[in-house]
Amino acid sequence: MSPFQRLRQIALAIILAWGWKRAIIAMACGALSVLALAPFNLFPVLFITFPVLVWLIDGAGAGRYGGVPAAALTGYWFGLGYFVPGLYWIGYAFFVDADVFAWLTPFAVLGLPAYLSIFTAMGFALARLLWTKNATRVLALAASLTVSEWLRGHALTGFPWNAFGYALSEPLPLAQTASLVGLWGMTFLTVAIFASPATLIDRTPDRRLAWRVPAAAIALLLVMSIFGAIRLSLHPTTMVSGAKLRLMQPNLQQDAKFNYAAKSEVMKKYLALSDRASGPQSTGVRDATILIWPESAFPFFLTREADAMAQIADLLPQGTVLITGSVRAPDLPRGTPITRAYNSIYVIDHDGSVLAVYDKLHLVPFGEFLPYQALMEKLGFEQLTRMRGGFIPGTVRHALQVPGAPPALPLICYEAIFPGEVAGRNERPGWIVNLTNDGWFGISTGPYQHLEQSRMRAVELGLPLVRSANTGVSAVIDPVGRTVASLGLGIEGILDASLPAAISPTVYARVGDVPAAMLVALAVFLAVRRRAGERKA
Repeated sequence: MSPFQRLRQIALAIILAWGWKRAIIAMACGALSVLALAPFNLFPVLFITFPVLVWLIDGAGAGRYGGVPAAALTGYWFGLGYFVPGLYWIGYAFFVDADVFAWLTPFAVLGLPAYLSIFTAMGFALARLLWTKNATRVLALAASLTVSEWLRGHALTGFPWNAFGYALSEPLPLAQTASLVGLWGMTFLTVAIFASPATLIDRTPDRRLAWRVPAAAIALLLVMSIFGAIRLSLHPTTMVSGAKLRLMQPNLQQDAKFNYAAKSEVMKKYLALSDRASGPQSTGVRDATILIWPESAFPFFLTREADAMAQIADLLPQGTVLITGSVRAPDLPRGTPITRAYNSIYVIDHDGSVLAVYDKLHLVPFGEFLPYQALMEKLGFEQLTRMRGGFIPGTVRHALQVPGAPPALPLICYEAIFPGEVAGRNERPGWIVNLTNDGWFGISTGPYQHLEQSRMRAVELGLPLVRSANTGVSAVIDPVGRTVASLGLGIEGILDASLPAAISPTVYARVGDVPAAMLVALAVFLAVRRRAGERKA
């Protein structure tokens, strides 16, 4: 039996699979596809899993209503297999305050994937509506999943974590295409490229013609790699003159970060660690012009604690500023009880004065607020941060003015996973500062996925990224995605580095998702035209 015959035999078994067999195949493909993401980055595995998806949708045509319900159910099983192992680490957050939240762990670990899989099911259903009998069906799948992934990233505040496009974020040359088409364009290319071997089983007059589509996909990967290598060579890392960074990674336990009684302990650790010598020639914090602390650094309202502000002023030498996360109380008359707060970033000068403030815009559902907050609280529910009433969202994203450095685009925690989170159409910052607290998720794949997705923002926009995390991974990344310096997960320490300089605005920074929309529109047009031709025939 020839390799083609053997492949056709395997594909036929997949196409004819039904019931629980079809569900298991789809879920197995989803689980294996997670290996394409950080920290594994084994993207070639998609050459196995995505063709299987094409064959499963081929087989769905035997079902009722044109196979659309069967395709949707197949997509749901694939999504469940993809999201459960990809997002298992969310369960760690429910053990930070185990007495209150541990019982919710199964609902979070299975419930969120169950919800997200609805979007994958929608993508498969749309693909089946556009399905053809030739290679155009690969484009139909790519367009449909790009649309459903975009919806997942926007509906109900959005959650685009582990979008398929991140499979091409490593190796770095491949990631450079994001500077042209953004995450959603990368999602389209990922599905189209890796699903292409499915066409090898298509019947053609000449067997050699069956290789055209996979060969074109490999050629596209090669072109992307060459483009990326050229782009990397044209943009060596350069530094902003005079800007010296020091990132402090305290590796603080979550119970201390939300315990006011730990105030003195937290401040003592932050101050000592920030001024630690990093080498024989180091003079501690005096080596830096910008000291950076992570998200929600204190178990108290920083600017309402005069002694803490005085300690920061004593720590900072003249010419050095602090960028730090902190919970911020709203501006209320004295004596008014504080029931809600902002998750914020402060820029603080060496004399303790606040130079700039940014309030987080994109809050985390169930972490920082509850849908229908008042009703849910009456029923006895509360979000993980246990802030009564939930956090208050900010009103506008704006660049932070930082002395001795270009303006910085502030992103707090998972705001960095949303493509297109820019300061404004007419305001281009010089760098991205991302403060986060991945301590919620322990030593797991979650923080590595978060870092990889944050790095994609740097590539998309041509801006350096400075990421300060409580437990790691803290990193300084240049505007084409190179890691200049990093501090690993679960490590206490400081990270000294210069600030990389930005490059010219990328195509994506200028036009946003227009190229991705054009790819999807072209694919839909080709699929519809081919489908219409098949009906006439």
